[in-house]
Amino acid sequence: MNTDRIAAPLRDAVASGSVPFAAGAAATRDGVIFAEGFGTRDPAAGAAMTADTVVWIASMTKAITASCAMQLVEAGRLTLDDDLAPLLPALGRVQVLDGFDGQGQPRLRPRRGAITLRRLLTHSSGFTYDIWNADMLRYQELTGTPGIISCADAALTVPLVFDPGARWEYGIGIDWAGKAVEAVTGLTLEDYMRQHLFAPLGMAATGFVLDEGRRARLAVMHARTPDGGLTPIDFMIPQQPEFFMGGGGLYGTVSDYLRFARMILGGGELDGARVLKPQTVALMTRNAMGDLRCRPMRAAIAPSSNDVLFVEGMEWGLSFMINPAPLPTGRSAGSLAWAGLANSYYWIDPARGVAGVYATQVLPFFDAAAVAAFEGFERAVYAALAG
Repeated sequence: MNTDRIAAPLRDAVASGSVPFAAGAAATRDGVIFAEGFGTRDPAAGAAMTADTVVWIASMTKAITASCAMQLVEAGRLTLDDDLAPLLPALGRVQVLDGFDGQGQPRLRPRRGAITLRRLLTHSSGFTYDIWNADMLRYQELTGTPGIISCADAALTVPLVFDPGARWEYGIGIDWAGKAVEAVTGLTLEDYMRQHLFAPLGMAATGFVLDEGRRARLAVMHARTPDGGLTPIDFMIPQQPEFFMGGGGLYGTVSDYLRFARMILGGGELDGARVLKPQTVALMTRNAMGDLRCRPMRAAIAPSSNDVLFVEGMEWGLSFMINPAPLPTGRSAGSLAWAGLANSYYWIDPARGVAGVYATQVLPFFDAAAVAAFEGFERAVYAALAG
């Protein structure tokens, strides 16, 4: 196989200066076919980017947290469709933000419908993010409620923006799913993940808290400047968090995440380690929200994200975005994907038996140059497999 063909889009993106660095890894069901990095992950130190460079994987955390929750569903300790308020009493007090009154103050009303694990994992619970919802941003500014990236418990004390089950809107629901994992196990989310996913799957570089060794391999975050350039910025997820952010707090590597993706390709098993039942993976990887479909994510905080406009008709599983039709990159219908805020992306194609992971560290999200490099990488993987 011509791996140089796979490398070319990543190498070219870095060489042109459109991204500061990039790493990619890809595999079939038979094993890893590519894992390389390009560019300099730390301009000050002159350290090279590799497939084992540590990056903030942000919302790529979600599928991992969902896998933990689904292990507990398998064990009968959580259910998908029961009200979670008896387990997490704070959810029983959550109301719906119903606009703002004549004085500009938030107007809240009781919610209609239960907050369930299924709704948390499919982003149909009513929770949202301030990054993509101007009303939630306004609410948090008026009430002094911190953003979720603070990893402060107060960040979870926000209202819903619609009744549970009414629609799809990307939000903090999977942070609450992480809280459910902790509530039924008595473990922190980090300890649970380490014992039940990371150790069995050999994901030694992945975790919420950076030890000295992983911190030494950390890539530097960059911001896109108004003139289209890039500048390094000081950024790190809180290392003594009040809660482990199951929706976006993990650091890891593209090589580690590829092991997780290969486990999904393998129906819950990798290299003899089974962490999910095949029927559970089958459930997670098909549409789990009925007739609801994903909606465009219009940015409310420009430094954090650009507008994210989905291909029409995108579905959501537990917890993956699913494309019901083939994509021009070569991705088959029924494939799984998602991303992280700092422009990391992955896809898992069960029909073709291939998965890929890509990362740079650039804000805001859905950066045109970073996305172009990822799409070029994905196309190149399929082209190489086709010979």
